[in-house]
Order: sequence, then C-alpha cells, then structure tokens
Amino acid sequence: MPSLPLLYSFRRCPYAIRARMAIAISGVALELLEVDLKAKPERMLQLSPKATVPVLELPDGRVLDESMDIMLWSFRQCDPLGMLDDFSEDSKALVKRNDTEFKQSLNRYKYPERYPEFPALHYRAEGEIFLRDLDDRLGHGAYLFGNKPGVADLALMPFVRQFAQVDRSWFNVSPYSALRAWLDKWIASDLFVSVMKKP
Repeated sequence: MPSLPLLYSFRRCPYAIRARMAIAISGVALELLEVDLKAKPERMLQLSPKATVPVLELPDGRVLDESMDIMLWSFRQCDPLGMLDDFSEDSKALVKRNDTEFKQSLNRYKYPERYPEFPALHYRAEGEIFLRDLDDRLGHGAYLFGNKPGVADLALMPFVRQFAQVDRSWFNVSPYSALRAWLDKWIASDLFVSVMKKP
C-alpha cells in the first residue's frame, strides 16, 4: 500500500484535470503518476479494471476510480473555499448532463470521422444546447451557481475547454460571451496552470 494517496492521471484528460484541480484546492498530499495510455501500469489495471484515469489508491486500501468521487473525497478532507457549500441537486444534475449528453456531443464534434452519420457542425450544434444553458447561468453570476466557485464549475470547466479547443477561432466569436469569460478566467488561473504542468 502507498504511504500517501497515489493518483494515476493523464495530463490532458478532462476527468483527470478536474480531479487534480480538486486535490490542489484541498491541499491533500499525494503522489502523482502520469500514465502512458498506450502502456497502462499493471497495478492500475488491477485496481480498476475499467482501465481509465483518474484512479486514486488510498493508503487504507480503498480505490476511487470515478473523477467525481475523487473530487468529493478531496473536499471532504479539506474544503478551504467551501466548494461543497452549493453542491445541490441542481448542481449534481448539471454535472450529470455534462458527463452524459454534453460529453457525447463533445466526442462526436472532436472526432467526427468516427461518427460519419453527420458532419462535425451537427455535433457542434448539439453541444451548443448545453453551452447556451451555461452562458445563461453565467449571465447572473460569476460562477455557475452564484458568485463563488463550486464543484460544478470545476467539474465542467475541462470539458468546456476541450469543446472550445476543437475550433477556438469559432468559439472566440461565438455568442457565449459570459461562458467565454468564465472559461478564460479558469484557464488563466494559477490553479489550472499548476495542475497542467508537464510531469
């Protein structure tokens, strides 16, 4: 067993990014192992047969292999910013939408050659339904559920970032100005910069 929690991660994976951001905010000490997705460690595969990052191995033998579980575990250890204060049913539902319907549109928009039934712009339009909702929310506050960041902001940001990066020139002139300002603020933050450093 590791003496510290051990996080199996991959730098660009949005699920791993949100887990690392939560851990960084909480200040929990751990070891970080950057995984080569083409040669995944045997230990990680033993811990989590689904073979996806992130995976957190705790010193007591417990294994967390869902990014949201890792985020919530981190904040239950220490929550200096009160990230759990607004983790309401509405917040949980928004995260679920992100992880299901929006993630599906993102995958198809990013890799349209794998989904030739429709062109990439069709999948982008599907994703924009979610973007519009987020932009509307951010028109009423600096963050998704008010004027302080919460779990939903951390959980969604890496996926919105990935969607924007597919065609950043389009995103930069899209009508989602509040969402764009929110995303740019996160990307420029010391928190995000720190968790995206190459190992």
